[in-house]
Amino acid sequence: MNKIRLIIQREYLSRVKNKRFLLTTILTPLLMVLFFVGATYFALQGKDQHKVAVIDQNGFFKGNLSNSEHLVFEFPEGIDTSNYLTKGYTDILIIPKFNGTQKVNYIIRSKKRIGLNTEETISNKINAAIEDNMLQNAGIERAQLDSIRKESQFAALTSLEEQGDSAKESNAALSYGIGFGSGMLIYITMFIYGAMVMRGVMEEKTNRIAEVMISSVKPFQLMMGKIIGIGAVGITQFVLWIVLIVGLTTAAQLLIPHDVLVQVNTLQQYNGQIPAGGMVQASEAANKIYSIQHTMSTANWPLIFGCFIFYFIGGYLFYASLFAAVGSVVNEDPQDAQSLMLPITMPIIFSFIIMSNAVQDPNTPIATWASIIPFSSPMVMMARIAYGVPGTVTYLQLAASMISLIGGFLLTTWLSGKIYRTGILMYGKKVSWKEMGKWILRKN
Repeated sequence: MNKIRLIIQREYLSRVKNKRFLLTTILTPLLMVLFFVGATYFALQGKDQHKVAVIDQNGFFKGNLSNSEHLVFEFPEGIDTSNYLTKGYTDILIIPKFNGTQKVNYIIRSKKRIGLNTEETISNKINAAIEDNMLQNAGIERAQLDSIRKESQFAALTSLEEQGDSAKESNAALSYGIGFGSGMLIYITMFIYGAMVMRGVMEEKTNRIAEVMISSVKPFQLMMGKIIGIGAVGITQFVLWIVLIVGLTTAAQLLIPHDVLVQVNTLQQYNGQIPAGGMVQASEAANKIYSIQHTMSTANWPLIFGCFIFYFIGGYLFYASLFAAVGSVVNEDPQDAQSLMLPITMPIIFSFIIMSNAVQDPNTPIATWASIIPFSSPMVMMARIAYGVPGTVTYLQLAASMISLIGGFLLTTWLSGKIYRTGILMYGKKVSWKEMGKWILRKN
């Protein structure tokens, strides 16, 4: 045990004292924020502008077919499929004559193929225009219809999750963000730290350092010390990220004017509704801050943080032992590592795909089973936990998931240990998964 502790200490300190560790710890959160902001910006700004010429054989779409920021409909004269491009239009929409409510096919022609979202938007706008026309034929004037639509947008949905005899407010958007964000972090770190373990083992093997270390420690002790030491680096990085986020949040609150903070506290006392005769009326900034705080309070943060640490450690240990086994059999050729990594990386990628669907619908059978199976549970279970325990995720499912992940880690560590102790001292020979299977079945 003392030898394992020394290996853990060496692996941990050699990485934490590195300047690169400090830079990545500080820059990674900033780069992630910039990435999401940039992706959102380009998603909004990068949409194609469509100027659509409409040929309407019914006569009622003009005035009913609404425009949007990136989609403009015009009804010019003398436009057909042969000249709409020369007239400055990107697309031409041909709407045939309707015969009652019989289904018809309308056609849109473009020089470039339009995207799926644009196609769906056009279809929805045409159906909305038909609906408006039918309402007007029923005796509702256009001005009255617009007024009804504007004045009817006052309802707000509040989602409640049953918890025994009581109910707690929940927020699907927050659950989506927490589930996807935590699943993404586990996905990235499993690749980063798993590859770090593999590269460390490969470097020690190719430099013949492993031969010297094996003379004083057992191969299994060397593998476990390396895995735990690098895992501790990841936990340290997460703790520093939490401290950084809390520090920035506290600093941001100091910049909020005192009167706004008073209004926020008043909103909290009255559950977001200050009485009409109150001495203080909430400003728009106070309402926004209260809304953010109220939304964040709907999540069970202690459970989420606790489960995140467990699934990060469990997922890392589950896959890191496999990465270490691959690193132990690779010689000088890095292409060998790429081919051997495929059976390890594919479950991680499939888990990410399932997680991406689970954050939208966490109760499907595939999401439920994937959150219990150890190959995928670190990411998928975090996507489901964000929606609530024991509401979405039962205590039985959570316990089964944790137990199976612990059992899976013990199994992969045992299997990887048998590969590691043979592969770490083998040079000059390419090893296949079939041969590694023989090492596992060997009784020694």
